[in-house]
Amino acid sequence: MSGVNANSLLIPKPRIRISSSPFGSKRLSFFSDGALASSAAVANPSRSSEERVYEVVLKQAALVREPKRDVQRALDWEKTIQNEGINDGNLLSEAYARCGEVCAEYAKTFYLGTQLMTPERRKAVWAIYVWCRRTDELVDGPNASHITPKALERWEKRLTDLFEGRPYDMYDAALSDTVSKYPVDIQPFKDMIEGMRLDLRKSRYESFDELYLYCYYVAGTVGLMSVPVMGLAPESKASVESVYNAALALGLANQLTNILRDVGEDARRGRVYLPQDELAQAGLCDDDIFRGKVTDKWRFFMKGQIKRARRFFDEAEKGVAELSAASRWPVWASLMLYKQILDSIEANDYDNFTKRAYVGKAKKLLSLPIAFGRAMAGPSNLKDLVTR
Repeated sequence: MSGVNANSLLIPKPRIRISSSPFGSKRLSFFSDGALASSAAVANPSRSSEERVYEVVLKQAALVREPKRDVQRALDWEKTIQNEGINDGNLLSEAYARCGEVCAEYAKTFYLGTQLMTPERRKAVWAIYVWCRRTDELVDGPNASHITPKALERWEKRLTDLFEGRPYDMYDAALSDTVSKYPVDIQPFKDMIEGMRLDLRKSRYESFDELYLYCYYVAGTVGLMSVPVMGLAPESKASVESVYNAALALGLANQLTNILRDVGEDARRGRVYLPQDELAQAGLCDDDIFRGKVTDKWRFFMKGQIKRARRFFDEAEKGVAELSAASRWPVWASLMLYKQILDSIEANDYDNFTKRAYVGKAKKLLSLPIAFGRAMAGPSNLKDLVTR
């Protein structure tokens, strides 16, 4: 797959149409091929993916408004200690430390940004990042060829166990502790696993509606997992739902950017994460993707895809400013760096077949202080700042 973007924390593959809001107007019900087979949406498949996903957004936002539940519990360490071979010491501190090490190795810029967060929030974000990365590695890592639907079933059972305080290893223990402290629901985690199932059985997407659901599964979910940990600014006047909407939009934007960046790489694996109907409207087909030749038709098609991704980024920006001050910098940094990948695709004359778009180290370093400045601006000051 084109890379689950676990850095899309608001932190984790376009019908040339996008509504003025990427979430649609009828926010009714969510449907998942496996996870919610009994939901009402299955009985009414005419609902769009945007409508289906929005029900999940509403449920997650409602958890934040509920009185804080007393869900602290003693973790079942017996199995964890046996698996890890650890006999003494502060096991929970060690678990979080290991998560931090993984984040520092694989998401250096994001890890740097987390240093501004409170220690508790920082550790919780590390735990979520590591679980998302491990889930991604199941179908996109070195052992991906050996992963079966049964293996994903076992991974989902393990997820349920850790939510119930029965972690299997140290990384699980860190997440188990995190979800006991914050209003984090299991549904987005299950939905991410559903995205892994899609990658085992699906390599084409007929429309953007189908692709939207996939992008929610593998990246939009990260935003929903992360908002409760990031926290909202006390001075924010935005609704909780709007902040979750922005978190979802950032995950979608990042994943669409992954897809556009990785067209050539995915094609070499026999995958096309581009809406088939939109390719046809542009006079293109899979064979054009596999030939990898930049034509005027391809440029026109790519311009539409990039425009859509940027509109999701614009939607996401509305919510970053509403997060707690200490949580904004890593999110702004992630957002700004990913938007620059789209600039790089354009600079490469839309050749995402043979050239990999990336943001150079110098540009990254220049972006960090700008992201920091935006992070320090309160919700009421951001609009002026980003339009200067």
